[in-house]
Amino acid sequence: MKTCLLGIDIGTSGCKVALFDEVGHVQAQATHGYEVSYPQQGWAEQDPELWWNAVCKATQRVVSESGVSPDSIGGIGVDGQSWSAIAIDKEGKVLCPTPIWTDTRACAICEELSQRVTQEELFLLSGNPLRPSYTLPKILWYKQHRPDVYERAEKILQSNGFIVYRMTGSFSQDLSQGYGLACFDMRHGCWNEAMAEKLGVRPSLLPKLYACHDVVGKLTQEAARQLGLSQGIPVVAGGLDAACGTLGAGVIGAGQTQEQGGQAGGMSLCIDDYAADPRLILGYHVVPHRWLLQGGTTGGGGALKWLRQTICPDVSFEEMSALAGQTPAGSEGVVFLPYMAGERSPLWNPAACGVFFGLSYAKNRGHLIRACMEGVAYSLRHNLETAQAAGATVKTLRSIGGSANSRVWTQLKADVTGCTIEVPGSDTATTLGAAILAGVGVGVYASFDQAVSQTIQVERVHQPNKDLKAVYDAGYQRYRRLYEQLKPLMTT
Repeated sequence: MKTCLLGIDIGTSGCKVALFDEVGHVQAQATHGYEVSYPQQGWAEQDPELWWNAVCKATQRVVSESGVSPDSIGGIGVDGQSWSAIAIDKEGKVLCPTPIWTDTRACAICEELSQRVTQEELFLLSGNPLRPSYTLPKILWYKQHRPDVYERAEKILQSNGFIVYRMTGSFSQDLSQGYGLACFDMRHGCWNEAMAEKLGVRPSLLPKLYACHDVVGKLTQEAARQLGLSQGIPVVAGGLDAACGTLGAGVIGAGQTQEQGGQAGGMSLCIDDYAADPRLILGYHVVPHRWLLQGGTTGGGGALKWLRQTICPDVSFEEMSALAGQTPAGSEGVVFLPYMAGERSPLWNPAACGVFFGLSYAKNRGHLIRACMEGVAYSLRHNLETAQAAGATVKTLRSIGGSANSRVWTQLKADVTGCTIEVPGSDTATTLGAAILAGVGVGVYASFDQAVSQTIQVERVHQPNKDLKAVYDAGYQRYRRLYEQLKPLMTT
């Protein structure tokens, strides 16, 4: 029996590819980076062909380093960043760079749509308000500003859907990425073509919907050649990166919560009953019959990466974590607002911007680093409190992503939120989730419960330090007040 599974993650700064055995052990993994282009204020673009080239190079490396025969790979799962709008023609050509999840060029489009369709009507159908960063407004931006692209487009794909297309030649849209399109029926998991037409989107642009573990097709001869794999390997639809990371953290039951510490920060709370809240994001989990109530900040691990590139270029991430650990809790009054590309939930303000407050000559890099970490933790607490106000129950968090490798940052998040944080295999959770989808899809696992119990173990646990509660309660209130006071200036 073929027992190895390949997981591919299309992130913002690069793709990760990992090969797993049946019990979730990594046989080999590789990362290949690419850049984001910012051609204008509010724009953030990537060329999907760069994703495919990166996937090919990383996969070739994984196969080479693992020593595993490509014939032993039983299935491939792909996850990807949210809210892409990849316009592709009948021949499979990408027609233009895709706006990514931080792109807010469609603000005016959203304002125009509100004159035709009420937010209440859209929310009732899709479970989410209309946001400029979502996929549907970007499609309408093409229609208004790039009619050549709109008219030539055969389909609009998501990031994982594009990679699946390159592998199989089949167009697909998985359920977990549907929430970026306001014509997606969140209760029933289907397109509402009447709403698509009302919004001005040609329904034929919308790919066929698949469950995330459904096999979409098999690896073509050409794709196999480019990837260094064997032709005919089954490829499943895959899903949203945050949702695959949630699965890879073992969060599949109602009430369980994943805390994400990748380029973006946030949380994904698993629920089994439909429960939309306009301040948060509601989407399908990659696990059937589950939804995810999500919250996220634009400034997760990416904020610390920016700090390193601009202010601490001579310091490694490990050294930055150590400096933060040497700085008192609360950063001696330095507060960071991590809104580095506008802000998502629960503020939903594309004009929000990053701020350091409380600097003086007595402060050093350690204060800036710890304040950056604390600001991301405060945004997590804000989202968790919003979810609780919406009626959700939050207890233990499962932390994944690069920031989970920092014991200082993970402990700090536990202290700020007051939640116990468990850390499974943080570096591989997202690719593992994608691989599990493939494993369930091809029958390696009989169920998601079996897959999780067989592949995921908690490596360490962080309990909140009650002695720091007063410090972080005060810091959190200062964080919240700073935004409210500065919001008018950010908007203008």
